[in-house]
Amino acid sequence: MLDSAAADARPTPLCPPDFPAAWQAALATQLASDETALAWLALNLDTQLHYSNSLLVLTPRRWLLCSTDAQQCRSWPLRPDLNLVLHDQAGVGSLILQDSHARLARWRYTLDQHPQALQLAARFESLRQAAQSSQATAPPDTPAPAAAPQRPSASALLRLWRFARPYRRQLAIGLILTLVSTAASLVPPYLTMPLMDDVLIPFQNGQPIEWPLVSLYLCGLLASSLLAWALGWGRSAILAWVSERIGADLRTTTYQHLQQLSLQYFGGKRTGDLMARIGSESDRICLFLSLHLLDFATDVLMIVMTAVILLSINPWLALATLAPLPLILWMIHWVRDRLRHGFEKADRVWSEITNVLADTIPGIRVVKAFAQEHREVARFREANNRNLAINDRVNALWSLFTPTVTLLTELGLLVVWVSGIWLVSHQAITVGVLTAFLAYISRFYVRLDSMSRIVSVTQRAAASSKRIFDILDHVSNVPEPAQPRPMSAIHGRIELSHIGFRYGNRSVIQDLSLDIAPGEMVGLVGQSGSGKSTLVNLICRFYDVSQGAIRLDGTDIRRFAVSDYRRHIGLVLQEPFLFYGSVAENIAYGRPDASRADIIAAARAAHAHEFILRLPHGYDSLVGERGQALSGGERQRISIARAILIDPPILILDEATSSVDTATENEIQKALDNLVKGRTTISIAHRLSTLREADRLVVMDSGNIVEIGRHDELLARQGAYARLYQAQLQSVQAGRSQSVHVADAPTKEAQHEGGAA
Repeated sequence: MLDSAAADARPTPLCPPDFPAAWQAALATQLASDETALAWLALNLDTQLHYSNSLLVLTPRRWLLCSTDAQQCRSWPLRPDLNLVLHDQAGVGSLILQDSHARLARWRYTLDQHPQALQLAARFESLRQAAQSSQATAPPDTPAPAAAPQRPSASALLRLWRFARPYRRQLAIGLILTLVSTAASLVPPYLTMPLMDDVLIPFQNGQPIEWPLVSLYLCGLLASSLLAWALGWGRSAILAWVSERIGADLRTTTYQHLQQLSLQYFGGKRTGDLMARIGSESDRICLFLSLHLLDFATDVLMIVMTAVILLSINPWLALATLAPLPLILWMIHWVRDRLRHGFEKADRVWSEITNVLADTIPGIRVVKAFAQEHREVARFREANNRNLAINDRVNALWSLFTPTVTLLTELGLLVVWVSGIWLVSHQAITVGVLTAFLAYISRFYVRLDSMSRIVSVTQRAAASSKRIFDILDHVSNVPEPAQPRPMSAIHGRIELSHIGFRYGNRSVIQDLSLDIAPGEMVGLVGQSGSGKSTLVNLICRFYDVSQGAIRLDGTDIRRFAVSDYRRHIGLVLQEPFLFYGSVAENIAYGRPDASRADIIAAARAAHAHEFILRLPHGYDSLVGERGQALSGGERQRISIARAILIDPPILILDEATSSVDTATENEIQKALDNLVKGRTTISIAHRLSTLREADRLVVMDSGNIVEIGRHDELLARQGAYARLYQAQLQSVQAGRSQSVHVADAPTKEAQHEGGAA
């Protein structure tokens, strides 16, 4: 027991000094007098991923979860077989507490809590190891090694440099133009000093105006204004050009990386969330780079240059002018993290809205078929209301911050007036100097106010960058080999040597071996969950085996480049997916350069040519999104034609005829007969009768092979296959009997009515 491991622990206070003060009263009612809080995590999500506050506490005896008022608390006693799993999925962190049999609890939090979660997990691991090891030297209350802190979200903007590096020459030119244009814009206020002191004030005192001097000053004002305009236009054009290309490269790189990730990654993500990251998030970054970052750089340069000029003119007046600056900078720092966390939450909730759209629009037929329009509208309204609530909290913070900065700038201007009038009255400065100061300080505070407003945009862009880099940082579970072996002529021999595979902690395939000869057709049969589809996924290398090896013609498939290997496999799925486009484009998806004659030949072999010609525009007819304009059997035959066209040496048929009627199945079966000739074929079939012609049938149960043989041989053994076949045969006969009963019922009813009449 972990209690015994902690028995010799040095006594510590009930609540350590750094424990959150808001939770101390609630926790004090739950802990025993000799029980200490070793580590904790403030959770801000509930099980439904709604924002909710609770506290997770680790003590030497148990895990404890409490609400803010301590009215709802649960505990899990510590045992040696407990394990804690930490992972990030779709921007939400999870802590999973499990033992050797089942999952006991799952706690969720937003990723700003991730560093504390890492420390909590490390503390639990050290406590567990101390309990399991009799030689542990450190008492359980010894602080755990600090976990590596997560990089702040704002630093994600710095990682954009990898996309900006190819345009560093243009960026350097833009920076120089920004520097020079900012300097040019600061010339006019400086020229107001001699205009006031050397021209206008002497004129008021009765001296004549020196027009050549006035012309010189006015030409300087005009030239500096024109130069600032021209340079500003040039820098805006160059930096906008660069930012658009950075945004385009970012979208392309993210999408390319997404295509290289394994199916396991997509299994834990929502379509709408990924669409939002690549689309709206990258647009937000592009807008930040093209507009707001340029303004920010100009603001910084303007503030620095103005401060230098003011100090050079009169240091004491400059110090009075800059007095509010530290307070404004402190406010910017204070509000920055709060805005970033708020924007991260808003982005996640916005993804929920996109997820609802991505679910319901493609599935609108199902929604209408089950009359669930009101339910989907309610789901959308709920997500939209959560988005509204989060944005209200962010706007409340921002609406207080912005007027406060404006007030401080106005107070700074008032300080300049008071100080300037006092200095002029004591003849410490001239009226021209005060006028120049007022002109500079107006620009200074306008730029300072603008720079403070950029905080909001910067934190939004930082949150967007973080969500995109969450994709780019993910490593595929199906890695490419360092030195891929070239694929020459493929014979199609597949060897599965003692392979195993696990989904998380669940073992799906165990020590399975199978040898498939070139050109052989093997049928995989078994009950649902027996591992048939998993085995096919491993052969296609959608996942990699956990143990053992799969070899193609004697070479481990992990030594081939993934794209080269899959190019030699034809896959026909139970639910064929067609892209929006023409029939010809869908058939030629695996061979975009195929000629129209090759496309037609493949369609003929798939028994699809006849129905394609009956379409309004033949092979140029649009199939609609996901092929909704075609029937299920027509979509299946197009997918078969797509596989025939690439002429693969290996063919995978995954329930290719299970969802169509008998007549359509016959047409598809004829197409499949043309497809399997001369190819190594692995077929999963719901109807066992379709596998009569297979060279061998492989019967699977719970991830193991229990029988291998031909159809007649397996029936004669009276084993697992015979039981499956008999059960399916009885089901078919019962279905036919019920159909006859339903068909006869109207006739008997009519006779009854006739007799009554």
